[in-house]
Amino acid sequence: MVSILMGLKGSGKTKRLVDMVREAVKEETGDVVCIEKERKLTYDIPYQARLIEAGAYDIGSYEFLKGLICGIHAGNYDITHFFIDNFYKLVNDKSPDAFASFISWLEKFSENEHISFVLSVTSDPEAVPESLKNYLI
Repeated sequence: MVSILMGLKGSGKTKRLVDMVREAVKEETGDVVCIEKERKLTYDIPYQARLIEAGAYDIGSYEFLKGLICGIHAGNYDITHFFIDNFYKLVNDKSPDAFASFISWLEKFSENEHISFVLSVTSDPEAVPESLKNYLI
């Protein structure tokens, strides 16, 4: 399952994402991973979740991000949830087509591996392509 928290800057996406991480840690039996660009969530995310500062990896492309997600999963098959904060800060291409293509790949990966993904994205939810509207929460 893939879910997208989308809103403009200051709309509370990160706070909601942190609450969802806390809930997942409490309720799930598997491992929870949270990816962020910078070290801002260190004291907000419970220590039981694996917090990854992705800024150190200079991701940039969707292909690199796919590789990072696959690599993390290959090292731990017990992951049940991935949370990605400030998604557009991780990738250079912010075009709707590239984002939709990535979400399509992520949905297939999610189904095959039984992992839930939640992404927070700073963008106007009204401008999202129709194909992605069913992912918004």
